[in-house]
Amino acid sequence: MNRRQLGLGAAAAAIASASGFAARAQTRDPASVAFYDSFNDQLARLPATVQPDVRAFYELNGWRPVWTPERLQALRGAAARAERHGLSQVDFFDFEALAATPATAEMRTTAAALGYARVLSEGRVRPETVEDLWEMQKNRVDLPVGLNDALAQTRLVDWYEGLAPTDIGYSNLSAGYVRYRRMIRDGRGWPTFQMGPTIEPGTSDARIPILIQRLVAEGDLSAADGARLAATGAFYGPELVEAVKGFQVRHGLGADGRIGTGTQRSLSASAEDRARQIALNLERRRWLKRDLAPERIEVNTAAAIMVYWKDGKPVHSNRVVCGSPSNQTPSLEKQFASVVANPPWYVPASIARNEILPKGPGYLASQNMYISNGQVIQRAGPTAALGYVKFELRDSYAIFLHDTPSKAAFNLSMRQRSHGCVRVQGAVDFARLLLSPDPVLLAEFDEAQDTRETKRIQTGREITVRLLYWTAFVDGQGRVAFREDVYGRDDKLAEALGIAVSLPRPVDDGRNVANDVGP
Repeated sequence: MNRRQLGLGAAAAAIASASGFAARAQTRDPASVAFYDSFNDQLARLPATVQPDVRAFYELNGWRPVWTPERLQALRGAAARAERHGLSQVDFFDFEALAATPATAEMRTTAAALGYARVLSEGRVRPETVEDLWEMQKNRVDLPVGLNDALAQTRLVDWYEGLAPTDIGYSNLSAGYVRYRRMIRDGRGWPTFQMGPTIEPGTSDARIPILIQRLVAEGDLSAADGARLAATGAFYGPELVEAVKGFQVRHGLGADGRIGTGTQRSLSASAEDRARQIALNLERRRWLKRDLAPERIEVNTAAAIMVYWKDGKPVHSNRVVCGSPSNQTPSLEKQFASVVANPPWYVPASIARNEILPKGPGYLASQNMYISNGQVIQRAGPTAALGYVKFELRDSYAIFLHDTPSKAAFNLSMRQRSHGCVRVQGAVDFARLLLSPDPVLLAEFDEAQDTRETKRIQTGREITVRLLYWTAFVDGQGRVAFREDVYGRDDKLAEALGIAVSLPRPVDDGRNVANDVGP
């Protein structure tokens, strides 16, 4: 058979298939026939982004209408839960408008159902459009198949709820969002706290009654204690100081009880802005794949905190120092490969050119640095920028975790001050924890630390490292904790989502700490 005959044969087969389907369609009810006849025209009127999913869904259903009254009722139930995810139902579903135009209601309902499912499963925006470098594993779901199966099995609401993350971090943050929204609706928010002079413990200030209302609203102070303290007037006494310290801890501030600029800025945030900040972070979590490695290291660069997970549970946490606003630590997910005891530092060209070489040979000598083939290298030692251990990540754009001789920065509230790498508090002990399952590897590491020999030691297993940016999360006490948007990513994401936010700016409490040249 020649090429022309092959082409004619394929065309004939397609015509025969279409004719057969048309013949079968004639045996259906008039509504099904009308839907089939207008399918392509209706599909063309939908947004291009949803058209492939809608076509695939109806192909699975034999090109028939699917939305019975019972299924529509179930869809309404699923849509009513949108607030749990920091979303507004009206952004996805207008059931009254759909019912008012019966001729297009079927397909437009499917488009809305799939669009909402896409947001729950993958987020509303593409993370690459709001972050300069975002390289993590995205969540992906076959939505047409999932919706088809959910309808067939009469489990539509459960399917939708399973599309969003189901881990405890998302679930708790979701509950926090609902709590803030209910607080706002019920008028249980808080009045505006005005910026002013620092309020010192043991003094009086006219803003104390507002402060008490503010602390009671979010649970930093009980309602009964708040009422009792309010009766004492404007005095900032010990009991109120302790409540403020709890507020400061929850916001990543220095817990000294002094109500200075940073604390006042956090106090001045409205309930609406905090609710919207939670919604932004629910969106960030929806971007990520759902199946997490039971052993992993997670670094929240907004909070400058690292958590080590083992067997699916958090077992260890450290403060970290991460990238400054001008040298942001990116969002990455990479495998942990090995530790290097007593590592030398191969200085990146930009740091060498801008911060080291201009200081001259004397400075290089004082920092135990030398130049080899145009590369500035710092020898291992007690003052080396990488400290006594480096945690290597595969293909990580020269981003890694490491020790540091500059310990003072760990005591700061604003710990975003490196060139992008992550400095780990207690790094040597943390390395020993990671190597402890294998006594041989641990002994190698300990020996290298004793002799100060540079030595690479394999971990013997894969450990995932995730660098995340979460400005709202639930802490170990079940409270919603907030961090200021040091990298400006909340503002950028809010703009992409069409959400107006006015979040407080961070106060750099480390301006008097000498800045080192580490990575």
